Amino acid sequence: MLRTRTLSETRGFMKALIAADRDRILGFTVCGVEAGELMAAVQVAMIAGLPYTALRDAIFTHPTLPEGLISLFSAVPR
Repeated sequence: MLRTRTLSETRGFMKALIAADRDRILGFTVCGVEAGELMAAVQVAMIAGLPYTALRDAIFTHPTLPEGLISLFSAVPR
């Protein structure tokens, strides 16, 4: 994620568990700088019952940490 480079904090990871039959986010973990910023965005999607594609297709401000969710959810196999 570009934002982590601007903060000089590139260590960390994100991982999501997606329901194959409904495309819903079942779980999410993040470890790294400002992890709570990312967690909040995913929590809202989970509470609303949105498919992971809602975050994948979102337009986030650049450079921000939530912008990395696009890359994460774009890697979900079809």
